[in-house]
This record gives sequence, C-alpha cells and structure tokens, in this order.
Amino acid sequence: MSDVHVHEEVADGFGTVRLRPLDPAADAAVVHSWVREERAVFWGMNGLTRHQVAEIYAHLAGLDTHHAYLAELDGTPVALLQTYEPAEDRVCEVYEVEPGDIGLHVLIAPPGDRGALPGWSAALMSAFAAYVLLGLDRRRVVVDPDVRNEKAIARFLRQGFEAGPRVTLPEIDLPDVHLPEKRAQLAFLRREVAFPG
Repeated sequence: MSDVHVHEEVADGFGTVRLRPLDPAADAAVVHSWVREERAVFWGMNGLTRHQVAEIYAHLAGLDTHHAYLAELDGTPVALLQTYEPAEDRVCEVYEVEPGDIGLHVLIAPPGDRGALPGWSAALMSAFAAYVLLGLDRRRVVVDPDVRNEKAIARFLRQGFEAGPRVTLPEIDLPDVHLPEKRAQLAFLRREVAFPG
C-alpha cells in the first residue's frame, strides 16, 4: 500500500485529511465495499466483484490522463477521488474544454461517526478543491454527476460550483472500457471562486 500522500489538510473539527494514490490491489476490498452499496448506484459498479473493481483501477493506474486517490481521515479511508483530463474524456464532446480544466469524480464512504456530523462532506470537498486547484495549479473543475443524483448535484452547488447544462455523455465501448450513455448535469468551480484573493 502506498504511503505517499499527495495532499494533506486539517479539516477543522474532523481531523487530518490525506490523499494518496489508490493501490488497486490493496484498496480493492474497501472500495468494493463502498461501490456495491445501493447508495453508490450512480458510480456504476454495483454488481461488480472485488476482483473486477481491482481490475478497473489497475487499468486506470496505467493511464496518464485519469488518476484515482484514496482520501483518509486520520488514517481511515473515507472517500474516493478520481481526476481526469477533460480533453481526454468523453465529457469533451459535450462542453468546450478550457486550458487549466480538470475533471473530478467523488465517492464519499458511507457515513460513520464523523461522516454523520454536519459539515463533513463540505470539509472533504474543500480538501479536494485545494488539491486540484492549488496543488495541481488548475483553473477550473468540471463535474458530471448523473442527473438523477440529486444529492451529489446539491452538494456541488453548495460548495460553490456553478450549474452548467444538462448533457448526454456518449456511450464508450472499447475492448478495455465500457461506459453506457449517461444523462449528466455539468457543474463548474473556478479557482477564484473557491479561493478568492
């Protein structure tokens, strides 16, 4: 398991959030336990085995344009963060990619003691925004949650994201990757909005 953390931030009232690259084999069990739950249906891995989840993330680890990270709170896994280059993703077919854009997918673990506390998801999202906008020096974040995922959309909007258009992401059917068509709500967060001044 990787001990290299790419970002560390104190989340007031919660503890220290650290991000490290996801280890496809070592982290498969915890990620599988999250994605198989009904609450994670929009992640698209509900029916997969732990081995299949490990294979997907092993494939992702071999890409230069898409990356997966495990977020830990004081050493306990609490979320999955995936980043991607929008120009190298199907999302580029439905919006005009700007220089400095970065895409995000976020899966927060089932609420435990800390996760049930008010402000937890906002604190976690702030840490993610700091990593991608400041740590990776990007200008804007794009997210594309399923239009039916009202909780995720509301969370992004509360975090300062601006709603973009509703779009249809095209199906991807390649030998190593299959993604069904998806109706998505685009939303954007600019660095100057997230971190004014």
